[in-house]
Amino acid sequence: MPRPHRNPSLLARLPYWLLAILLLFVIGLWAITTNDTYSSIFNTLSGGVVTTLWVTLLSFLFATLLGLLIALGRTSGHRVLREAATFYVEIIRGVPILVFLFYIAFVAAPAMVAAFNWLAAPLIGSGWIEPATVRGFDFVWRAIFALTVCYSAFIAEIFRAGIEAVDRGQIEAARSLGLSRWNCFRLVVFPQALRTILPPLGNDFVSMVKDSALVSALGVQDITQLGKLSASSSFLFFETYNVVAFLYLTMTISLSLLVRWLERVMDARTSR
Repeated sequence: MPRPHRNPSLLARLPYWLLAILLLFVIGLWAITTNDTYSSIFNTLSGGVVTTLWVTLLSFLFATLLGLLIALGRTSGHRVLREAATFYVEIIRGVPILVFLFYIAFVAAPAMVAAFNWLAAPLIGSGWIEPATVRGFDFVWRAIFALTVCYSAFIAEIFRAGIEAVDRGQIEAARSLGLSRWNCFRLVVFPQALRTILPPLGNDFVSMVKDSALVSALGVQDITQLGKLSASSSFLFFETYNVVAFLYLTMTISLSLLVRWLERVMDARTSR
């Protein structure tokens, strides 16, 4: 007689790698809540979480908007736009993020301030506005600008791949029905491309959370910078960087699981 089928418990369905991560999270949380040293370090670094998320969210939002514009240029029928967008993508992707961060912070930022003062010279001369200074250009915004430019090139390729994955026959059918280029993109192309775009876009957001640690090189008070300052003053390098790793892992793994869940939801809707 066959045995009745039993649905495995939730714990049994969890993959081993996720169980191991949950175990590490519980150990880290237990250490932070029960050990005074870890608690003190966590309280010191917790302020950097807000800066890290602020820099990441703004950079990703701006990079997504800029990346979409570049992707439209990459798929444009006008050769000048297509070549200019391709030039931008190839140049930006060929420079390491840290090098580009320094370039924006110490080369482009002073040039932007000088250009602003030159353009606003009549207003400055009449006393309407004060001249801009390089010191007034906050390093947080320099970091946001640098991450925006760097990631826009990668996000542009994600958008381009999603747009080109849409069947050309549907675009031609939409155009034959009298839809303008914008309405064709808005109603036909983009909703279908979104299914292809969202998973890698989510992965890029997770990567940006990690790459935001590079802004500590500019002195931005994120998790990494606060951890560096805390460790150098207390000499508790092991404990401090354990907490730094714990904070980054908590954010990135949570976001990775969210991206996986969104992928499953979208696959389920697509298969209907």
